[in-house]
Amino acid sequence: MRGPGRWWRRKTTPEKVETYTRWSFHFFAVMEFFSVGLTSAAPLGPRLGTAAMLVVAVHATLCFVTVSAAVDWTRGRRPQPTGLLWALAAVTAVIAAAAIALAEHGPEGEGFDTAAGGVFGVILIFGPGIIALGVRDRRRAFGIAGAFAAGTWIVTFAIGASPLTALFTALIVLAGGMFIAFTAVFSVWLLDAVYELDEARETRARLAVAEERLRFGRDLHDVMGRNLAVIALKSELAVQLAQRGRPEAVAQMVEVQRLAHESQREVREVVRGYREADLGSELAGAQGVLTAAGIDCTVTGAVPAGLPAGVQSALGWVVREAATNVLRHGDARWCEVRLSTTEGRVVLSVENDGVAGGQEPSGPPGSGIAGLRERLAGIDGTLEAGPVDQGRFRLTARIPLPVPTTPADAPTSVSEITR
Repeated sequence: MRGPGRWWRRKTTPEKVETYTRWSFHFFAVMEFFSVGLTSAAPLGPRLGTAAMLVVAVHATLCFVTVSAAVDWTRGRRPQPTGLLWALAAVTAVIAAAAIALAEHGPEGEGFDTAAGGVFGVILIFGPGIIALGVRDRRRAFGIAGAFAAGTWIVTFAIGASPLTALFTALIVLAGGMFIAFTAVFSVWLLDAVYELDEARETRARLAVAEERLRFGRDLHDVMGRNLAVIALKSELAVQLAQRGRPEAVAQMVEVQRLAHESQREVREVVRGYREADLGSELAGAQGVLTAAGIDCTVTGAVPAGLPAGVQSALGWVVREAATNVLRHGDARWCEVRLSTTEGRVVLSVENDGVAGGQEPSGPPGSGIAGLRERLAGIDGTLEAGPVDQGRFRLTARIPLPVPTTPADAPTSVSEITR
């Protein structure tokens, strides 16, 4: 069971909804064959029963193929299966007409009439409903069910049934066909909505990245814009002074050198501030993002007082990467973040129920979980990531804390200081 379960967990939420929709309507075709194809064989006798079973099998197979083509069409993967839709409509009409004629003019017997009527009713209910999957307009989808119901009344009345019986039969076909057609229309609408929401979430993520890049660009512009302008002016002044043989040119170039070093230092500070992550902010941000995505996220533990900035930055990156992987690679329903300090180590654990959420994304060296391991190794930390029991994934980071200086370690005399 691990194989099918892993196959299902690898799918995104829209892909899961699409698979569920597709196989729900496939099940209608399978149910049609088993409900009337097999059960009608005995009441209709060997010859008619075998013929009816084969005819229903053909109709069920055509329904099965039409469902696959129609769902692919709704997702834009192929043209509208117009030929299949007309073929299914024609086969449905012919089988239904043959079944009702057989019920009226065939051999007498309650079992015979019941079997023929079952074939007639099920074929006319499932056929229009599945055809509705391949129709874009909702009114046209419901109109197909209404057209089959009207045809039922005409054919039933024409072969000798009373007007009331014909009307009652048509109403049954109308109710069943409308229900399946409504199910098809709603399923397609829901599938489209899920894909649109997923695309909107990806767009929001891309916009967030773009906004962060713009912010970083503005910071660099604010830092470098003024300094570069001053450097350009002073360099031009130094050139003019040097051409005149003035000694002030040296002072101007010294000032240019100072401004260049200052600009280099300020750029490094901007980049360092961009790359460092605050642990408290990352914990709050991860909880907010996951909760907004419909994932029940809980954070246990507080940031220890006096935690070194390097440790906070490393753990902040762990939280950021773990939350990103839960959103991007898994289908988690809950996520728990635990922060604790034990035995001289700070331990951060991120656990969720989407196993796929912990898979390392493919990318260049230094990215994803591999990059986190390299970052933690620089401060003697470790990172463990992998699935645990009952379909859960756990990511645990452990970083040793620096040993504080104790009074016993301090010098106790002048001789120890000068030693």
